[in-house]
Amino acid sequence: MALSLIVPSIAAGDTTVAPSIRGTAGANGWYRSKVTVNWVIQPLPDSSSGCDAFTLTGDTRGTTRTCSATWGSTTISHAITIKIDQTAPSAKGAPSRPPDANGWYNQPLTVAFSGGDATSGVAGCSSAGYSGPDNAAASVAGTCTDYAGNVGRGALAFKYDATPPKLRKVRLKHFNRSVQLSWAASPDTQLTEVQRSSTARGAKTATVYRGPAKKFRDRHLRVGAKYRYTVIAFDQAANSATRKLTAVATGPLVSPVPGARVKSAPRLRWTPVKGATYYNVQMIRGKKILSAWPTKAQLKLPRSWVYRGHRYRLHRGLYQWYVWPGFGLFSAGHFGDRLGGSSFVFAG
Repeated sequence: MALSLIVPSIAAGDTTVAPSIRGTAGANGWYRSKVTVNWVIQPLPDSSSGCDAFTLTGDTRGTTRTCSATWGSTTISHAITIKIDQTAPSAKGAPSRPPDANGWYNQPLTVAFSGGDATSGVAGCSSAGYSGPDNAAASVAGTCTDYAGNVGRGALAFKYDATPPKLRKVRLKHFNRSVQLSWAASPDTQLTEVQRSSTARGAKTATVYRGPAKKFRDRHLRVGAKYRYTVIAFDQAANSATRKLTAVATGPLVSPVPGARVKSAPRLRWTPVKGATYYNVQMIRGKKILSAWPTKAQLKLPRSWVYRGHRYRLHRGLYQWYVWPGFGLFSAGHFGDRLGGSSFVFAG
C-alpha cells in the first residue's frame, strides 16, 4: 500500500522544510516500492536548492538527498536517506540428514531453510518437520524474510515412505534333505532375504538367499537337525517385514517331520522314487501293527484298521514308520532299498 508521509521537518522560527514521502513502508526503515519525495517548504523561500520532487524506482541500500531553502539570511537544509528493497529474498530448504536408503526417507526429518538477499539482507528463515504421509513426491514449504519485510518462499521435494511392505503366505515344504520356502509380498517389495540358523553342530547363522524371487530351496540339510528361517521383505526405502519359520530336516520321509506331535490321523508322505509302481508302508509300535501298499507316495492313516486279524487304532504315544519302493507287478515282489524311517507322536 502506497503511503504519503511527511517526516519531521527542519524549522527555524516560522519557516519549515519537510519532505513528503509516498511509497510502501516496509520494516526497519525500508520501503518495499518505488518512492516519490516532494518537499514542503513554508513560507515560500527566497531561493532553494535540491528541493525538486524526485522518484526512486530501483532497490537501493541508501540514497541521500538534501533540500536547502533560504529566507534572507536564514537557510534551512534537510537531508533524507531513502532505502528501498522491493525484491524478496531467495529461500532454499536443506534436510537435517541424508536419505535413509536409495534416496528415500523412512523416518521423520526436519527441513531448515536458508536464503540470500542482495539489498537489505536476510533477517530470518523458517524450518519445518515432516513425518508423513508416504509420498514419492513429498515436499516441505518454507520462507525467508529480509529486513525490509519481503518474504521469499521455497520448497524442498523428497521421497518419503515409512510403511513396511506386506509379507503373506509364508510357507515351508519338506523334501529329501531340503526345504522350500515360499511367500507372497506386496508390489512395493524390492527384494527378499532369507536367513538361516541351525542346531546342527558347526552351523552358523547365514544369509542363504537375497533377491527378487518368491521362493527358495535350501538343500543339503542334516536330517533331524532343527533349522530356523527368517524371511525379510524390503521395500525401496529399506522398510522391512519379517516372518519366522522353524523346520526339522527330513530324509525321503517328509511328513510328518521326525518326532512331530499330531492330534488326528496323519497323512504320511515321502519322496517319490523313479520307476516305483507301488510302495510298502510299515508302522511299528512295539511291534508291527500296519503294512499297507499304496501306489502313490503318500498314505492317509485311518483312525482304525485291521492287520493280521487284529483291529488297531491310534492311541496316544510314539509311532515309527518305514517305506520301501516296489517295481513292476505287485506279484513279482521286486523291492528296492528301504527309503528310510521316521516317527510321530499321536496326541489326539
